[in-house]
Amino acid sequence: MIKNSVIIQGKHQKPILIDYQYFPNEAQKPIIIFCHGYKGFKDWGAWNLMANAFAEAGFCFIKFNFSHNGGTIKQPIDFPDLEAFGNNNYTKELDDLELVINWVCDYELLKSEANINNITLLGHSRGGGIVLIKAEEDSRIKNVISLAGVCNYKIRFPTGKAFESWEKTGVYYVENGRTKQQMPHYFQFFKDFVKNEERLTIKRAVSNLKIPHLIIHGDADTSVTFEEAKNLHQWNRKSNLEIIEGANHVFGTSHPWKENYLPTQLEKVLDLIKSFNK
Repeated sequence: MIKNSVIIQGKHQKPILIDYQYFPNEAQKPIIIFCHGYKGFKDWGAWNLMANAFAEAGFCFIKFNFSHNGGTIKQPIDFPDLEAFGNNNYTKELDDLELVINWVCDYELLKSEANINNITLLGHSRGGGIVLIKAEEDSRIKNVISLAGVCNYKIRFPTGKAFESWEKTGVYYVENGRTKQQMPHYFQFFKDFVKNEERLTIKRAVSNLKIPHLIIHGDADTSVTFEEAKNLHQWNRKSNLEIIEGANHVFGTSHPWKENYLPTQLEKVLDLIKSFNK
């Protein structure tokens, strides 16, 4: 297996760390680009095992850290750079994804092994919204998959007194349950959303999709409820909605994932994606 990492320069003063892997056979393979979610990173949980499984199944699999996810090039796991995390927003993530797509299409070492005319975007949770917006606006994307994906960014901001405090102080904090870090969100996050609200409205993007769209969601997801998957499907009746019974938000995985195999629910996810991409 060819397995490597590269660093590209982001648009917003932070680099983007990309992993790619495939089995070389001089056949042009379909490409999957994976986008992690909120408080996530490319090496979270069982994502590396997932990448291996897709490579073994004949895909060129690419995953990356968003430039402002809180990781660094030297420490890409967890969140040593909380200042970057606090300055992240949805448009920065869309810019990052565009640069990754550009890199995929231009990288000479991939061209003999990867089919740049067959690119699928796969996004988990918050990343699910990012891939839906990008798929609607970028003609290079041929398929899109939202995995436990969100349907509405606006409802995720604080409201009431919490919003008033955020606006007044310029920052609100969310505790990371695993690392116990107080993770900042600067008020620029909301201002950027308001400035770009039409573009960042997932309903608009999904309603305008003209390419195959797969929605995968667990019916025991308490982080992003199954109602959000149903909304996505309602807005794009040509989409495929697949329910994983009993699955939580991360399909049975956790971080760190110390096993050398995928949990059954994530295996089911991979089977659905492989069938979708035939």
